[in-house]
Amino acid sequence: MLSVYLVLLIGVPSYVTIGPLGSLGRPSLIWGLILMFWWLLAQLQARARDTRPVSQVVRFALAAFCVVVLVSFAAAMLRGQPADQISPATTALVRLASWAGVLLVTMDGVRTQSDAVKLVRRIVILGGGLAALGLAQFISGQTLLDWVSAIPGLSVDAGDVATRGAYTRASGTATHPLEYGTVLAASFPLAVVVAVNSGFTSPRSRHAAWWWLPVGLLAAASLVAVSRSAIIGFAVALIATLPALPRLARWAVGIGGAALSVVVLALVPGMFGTLVGLFAGASDDPSTQSRTNALARVPEFLASSPIVGQGFGIFLPRYYIFDNAWVLLTIETGVLGICAFMLMITGAVGSAVWASRVSPHGDTRALSIALAAAVLTSAVLLLFFDGLSFSMSAGLLFLLAGMTAAMRTIAAADAASVPLSGSSPHRAAKPRSAPTA
Repeated sequence: MLSVYLVLLIGVPSYVTIGPLGSLGRPSLIWGLILMFWWLLAQLQARARDTRPVSQVVRFALAAFCVVVLVSFAAAMLRGQPADQISPATTALVRLASWAGVLLVTMDGVRTQSDAVKLVRRIVILGGGLAALGLAQFISGQTLLDWVSAIPGLSVDAGDVATRGAYTRASGTATHPLEYGTVLAASFPLAVVVAVNSGFTSPRSRHAAWWWLPVGLLAAASLVAVSRSAIIGFAVALIATLPALPRLARWAVGIGGAALSVVVLALVPGMFGTLVGLFAGASDDPSTQSRTNALARVPEFLASSPIVGQGFGIFLPRYYIFDNAWVLLTIETGVLGICAFMLMITGAVGSAVWASRVSPHGDTRALSIALAAAVLTSAVLLLFFDGLSFSMSAGLLFLLAGMTAAMRTIAAADAASVPLSGSSPHRAAKPRSAPTA
């Protein structure tokens, strides 16, 4: 079920909807609602627990965030809203229900190391495919997805490829280049850890070396994304991933990354100067100035309802464009909402770090740190655009948060069991689940 969600989220263009359903017709959103219904149905069934329960900060934080969002929505409706703001607010609630379904099913459904590895490998494969499509768009200057509009019953809301200077800003199947760059950066830590661990299979497997291909594709695509945010995200992902790697692998990844950067910049004339100019002229860039000036407007928009905000999904671009998901979420859900969301993110990172310290198995420790790096990278990139308004970046963030909580359960099971002496570091292919209660 989660693999289907990943295909719909990353494989299907995020600007494609089922025509009659309008903005609620995104396939990934619909599948997330199915996951939410499935999770609720499972909770209503009377059954004996077959795993030892583990307290989850992510679960409590998600519940608190949902409560704040509902209170904020109710307060906004009681104040009265223009007709054109009611529909976006209602749609935002549906989106949140879809994301919550993904997170809860991931957290409670991924229960063995084998399942976690399978899901992470599929994220890496889809991320590598997205990077390959982005590189093809960069080279050709075309979206290469025009054929999607010919499929009956689908509505396509996308224009031509974006450009910056003389270069094409690829977006893959994403709606915006920044959304595309976020998925690349979040997938990179997982790709590196999977490659270093030979796909978590036997190192003698003839397919083990192929796991380095997504690493190269993700790195190359991030370098030619012609985006400060993509490069910053890539740097954060790389630095945060290093603790998950053995010392020799750190040198290999560092030297290999430097060599790849030199090759890519050498093959694309003028790219090095363009990248230097993006950062050297950042203070004079209109987008940077807009983000900086926006911070001064926050007290103005927050003053009328500082506790629960204006209402989730109600603050439309016609009022102001912040290009900062953290700031926009503060205005929409107030102090309580941003604290709950921040607790969910920090709880996700903390759960993964806890799992990396508690589990006696090297594969679980490495995968946990990679997931923490992926969530941290996504959270950092929310500073540069409204990532929660884009289905791909938001959906992947909630799925990764669920994965960190799942790793907490798996690590607790590892710690409760007696480690097998002389176990192989590649024993992750065998399922490990929590002991019976």
